[in-house]
Formats: sequence, structure tokens, C-alpha cells
Amino acid sequence: MIFRKFKLQIRIALIITGLSLLFIYVFTSIQLRNEVDRLNSYNKYRARVGTIIVKTTMEMLVKDVNAEVALSGMFKAAVESFSKEGIVEKISVISMDGKVLATNDPIVEEFGESKKDIEAYLKLSKSVGEASWFYSTVNDNTRMIDIFIPISIGQSTYISKLSFSIGNVRQAMIETLIPISLTAIAVILGNLFLGFILLRTVVHPIIVLNKATKEIASGNLDLKVSIRTNDEIQELGDTFNDMTIALKKMKERAENANPLTKLPGNNVIREEVERRIKSKDKFVAIHVDLDNFKAYNDRYGIAKGDEIIKFTSHILENAVKQKGNPGDFIGHEGGDDFFLITTPDKAEGVADEVIVGFDTEVKSFYSPEDQKTGYIYEKDRKGAPVRFSLMSISLAGVTNQYKPISSYAELTNIAVGVKHKVKQLEQSNFLIDKRQS
Repeated sequence: MIFRKFKLQIRIALIITGLSLLFIYVFTSIQLRNEVDRLNSYNKYRARVGTIIVKTTMEMLVKDVNAEVALSGMFKAAVESFSKEGIVEKISVISMDGKVLATNDPIVEEFGESKKDIEAYLKLSKSVGEASWFYSTVNDNTRMIDIFIPISIGQSTYISKLSFSIGNVRQAMIETLIPISLTAIAVILGNLFLGFILLRTVVHPIIVLNKATKEIASGNLDLKVSIRTNDEIQELGDTFNDMTIALKKMKERAENANPLTKLPGNNVIREEVERRIKSKDKFVAIHVDLDNFKAYNDRYGIAKGDEIIKFTSHILENAVKQKGNPGDFIGHEGGDDFFLITTPDKAEGVADEVIVGFDTEVKSFYSPEDQKTGYIYEKDRKGAPVRFSLMSISLAGVTNQYKPISSYAELTNIAVGVKHKVKQLEQSNFLIDKRQS
């Protein structure tokens, strides 16, 4: 949970650092293990060869020597030669009573180690058997291989003790220090480069998008982001820009929408018509108007009139859904005036669906008495009673199918004439201007 509280760049840095340390640790462990194994193999081989050389040399030297004084000098010369040539690291020649005849390790004689060596030899020879020509053991305290070689001279036996180092971590660290250091530097530099790439291609774009999102939330819908990563993050940035454009249009439509029906108002209607004219699409723009709506409004009141307006918007939406295209447009100019845009092949079907739906359900908004008579009485401007039929709906269509239309103003001028003609007809009707000039 604490890890989640860190910012993204910090979390990435922690992950990269952790992976770097893990890689260095694993690499170092493998290198040290391999180096220790190598050192052990080398030292074991060195010990075998050194043991054979010492055994052979000692037997040749003591072959014709009997006096202990002469033996002591010969052993010292041999020990000095073995040390100088690097055949052994430490060598001591000890009599069975623990006397040191020759050694290159002063600690053996000074601290009485020779007696312990004789005890160790006797124990090994007893457990292994006296027939063996050498006995070896690993000294855990000194981390060395101790090899005991018995040398028989007449009735006397002398012990030649050889010691060889075992590969250890400290020595292996010294041997592998350079490759491990170079690897660690390479890993650190590589991960720094990786972190820089991630920062530029992932973290920075996310920070930009985060700031832009806050700006959008504050109402700045003109903001655009520029992300150039040539991958999905760039696609996300482009989608974000498309979203801001869509939000801006939605805001404009919402600000221009009719508060009663929530349909787009005059500005959006004009933009939609101009867009279709510019794209040279074939379309039919239908002006929708209610007949005798004012008389209904005067008789039943504004609230009931608003219900009729909302009812008409639902009729239009349902007609487009049932008979129109997914991209058809419905707008509300205000009052009982609506605007519908569809394609020429769908216009008749949509208009018929509107008329049938409206005529079937509009009667339910009248009282049973008015429904029965089929008309209502309302006073004209002079106060005289006038009979009005139940409401009907008139649809005046204008299309660029037969002649070009250059502007929204030209379209509305044509619609006024078509509307005047269709309203002169009785009941609900749809009339489309098919003039070619």
C-alpha cells in the first residue's frame, strides 16, 4: 500500500534500482561461486602434483642417508628448494616424537603445532589404513588442505606435512573484482538509459495528459496535447485531443440546446445544414410545425402546451429511430417549430412515421369532450369565438437532390414557401419541394 502512494517516476526508479541490485547480486554470486570452484580445482590439482614431487624427491634424497644430523640438513635444503620453486605453500618435516627437522612455517615449531600434526597423522592413518602413501584432510580453521606423507628411513619414520590453500570468497572477490565492477557499472548505466527512455516515452506523456485533464476539468476545452512517441501513448494523446473537440461541441450544443426538449437549437441547426452543404451530401431538410398549437395553448395552458412540445420531440426521435439513418439530425428552433435532416431515400418513410405517430396519440392530450367533437373554440384577437380543429402536424421538406442549395439562408427561404403551402392542406401532411429551378 505504501508503494502505491509514490509517484509513477519514483515507483519506476525504485523498480529499476531493485532490478539492478538483484541482477548485480545474482551475477556476483555466480561469478564468486565459479571462481571459488575454479580455485578449488586448481589447488587440488596443485596439491596432487606437489605431493607426488615431494614424495619422490624425499625418497631419493634419504635413500643413502642414515645420520639424523645429515637428514636435518638435507630436509632443510629440500624444504627451501620446494618453497623457492613454489611447489608447496607450507611444508614441514617432523619426526614421530614431534621434533621439527625442517619447515618454512615458523609457527609450527614456535607454538607446538608439530605434536598436533603427529596426532592428526596417527588418527588419519588409523582410520584410512597404514598402507596408504599419503593422508589428506581439510583444516577448517586455516582453510587449507593438509597432506601428510610418511617417509621411512631404516627403522625410523618421518612425516612430511604439506599445506595448500583452498579457494575462498575473499580470494575469489579479489580475482573477480574487475569483471564484477565493470558489470555493475554497465548495469547502472544501462538502467539509467532505460529510465531516461521510460521517463520520456511513458512518464512524461502521462504527466502531460494528467495536467491536460485537470485543465479540461476546469473548463479549458481549447487545450491540445502534443505527444510524439509513435506508439499507443501517441494514439492516446490523439484520442484525448479528439475528446476535447467532442466535449467542446457537446458543450456548445448543450448551451444552445432547447431547455424543454434538450434538442440542439438554431446555431447547431445552421452548422449542421452548412456542414452537409459543404460535404455535398444529398439530404432533405424538413421543417416541422404544429397546426392550431396556439389555440391549444390558450385553452389548456402553457404547462399542457409544454407537454405537447416534448411529445412532438419524442415522436420525431422515434420516427428517425424506426425509419431513418443513424446519422439523421433533429433540432428544435423554439416553440412548436422543429427541424429534421435525413437522406432523400428515407424522407418519405420518416415523414409518414411522424404523421401516423402524432395523429394517433395527440388526441389523448385533449379532454374527452373535445376529442368527441373533434374541435375546440377559442377567441380571436377581436374576442370573437373561432372554431379550431384538433392539432395536426405539417412537414415542409427542402432537398438538394433536384437543385443545388448554397447556404442555410437559401434553404430557410425555400422552406418558408413550402411551409405556407403545406399548412393550407387539411390535417397532417408532408410536402417536399421538387422544383429543379
